[in-house]
Amino acid sequence: MAVRPIIKFPDPLLRTVADPVELFDSDLRNLAGDLIDTMHAAPGIGITASHIGIMKRLVVIQVPPAAKPSIYVNPSIVEASTEMIRHTEGSVSMPGVTEEIERHARVRIRYQDQEGKERFEDAEGLLAVCHQHEIDQLDGLFWTQRLSRLKRDRLIKRYGKVRSS
Repeated sequence: MAVRPIIKFPDPLLRTVADPVELFDSDLRNLAGDLIDTMHAAPGIGITASHIGIMKRLVVIQVPPAAKPSIYVNPSIVEASTEMIRHTEGSVSMPGVTEEIERHARVRIRYQDQEGKERFEDAEGLLAVCHQHEIDQLDGLFWTQRLSRLKRDRLIKRYGKVRSS
């Protein structure tokens, strides 16, 4: 497997909707392995194929960090709690800055495994936040778009300072 270059904000690819995965083959397994290696090198706890410029609906999440990475192909949220939580988020595509985002406390996702078999997963807390964050990314919604304009502008300014230092 290999560590791939990560696309950095404000690249327009980060706001591009990813296409569904249709082939469940060795290329998909290799891409998933590369995503795991790239996520670890970043470091991060979640990454999508979009983060490395491959516009396919593929996500890797590792929560808690000691757990084995989980691979989700074509994930979607099928249920979300009305209860909301706030969590500090960031992105491998915008390293060095974080901000608090409000998300659903619990979600149920539908996805396919690497062989194409449909599966479901219930998640709460940090894992639910990660699913929502990464699925947003696949839908072309970069995490900063969940912030108010004022918070987003301040975050982008902070990121500019981090990048130039």
